[in-house]
Amino acid sequence: MTSLATIRAAIMADPANRTYTEQGLQPLFQADCRAKILIVGQAPGVKAQERQQLFADPSGDNLRAWLGVDTETFYDANQLAILPMDFYYPGKGKSSDLPPRKGFAQRWHSQLLANLPRLELTLLIGQYAQEYYLKDRRKRTLTETVQAYEEYLPQYLPLVHPSPRNNIWQAKNPWFRTNLVLKLQEKVSQILDK
Repeated sequence: MTSLATIRAAIMADPANRTYTEQGLQPLFQADCRAKILIVGQAPGVKAQERQQLFADPSGDNLRAWLGVDTETFYDANQLAILPMDFYYPGKGKSSDLPPRKGFAQRWHSQLLANLPRLELTLLIGQYAQEYYLKDRRKRTLTETVQAYEEYLPQYLPLVHPSPRNNIWQAKNPWFRTNLVLKLQEKVSQILDK
């Protein structure tokens, strides 16, 4: 098994990441061999990359509320690991950020997961994480996949992105807060309290 520090150095040395490394940017992920819960997100936003901290924004506030954890617990790598589908900000598209780069998770996630033997639950945030981890087990739409979350337990739990832009989606899907979020908080509490 390759150590997390060695993997981080290899990511930085990868020619595909040269422009980031030349800017002095570290790959953004949070991992420790003692982590019990894994959050798989999309890719860092520009603010996360500037601050060098994942989910340090309103999306992170929403996600912490959904999990029922405080900021200290959220950033405790002994408890929670965070592996975006790309560890660098992929850039701006026409109307939003570009998607994670193709092949990035395929290249690095399995190596990092080998260092996370205590994981009990993996949260799959958004379509890219769900496509990669659930593959053909996904439903026709992201909403249907998230609504069928019990089918993926105990290993995975699919979620929508916690961006405030998804507040309209949440208003149209009240089951998310009244059912899924409550179940999520219960599971997170059970795992972290062990």
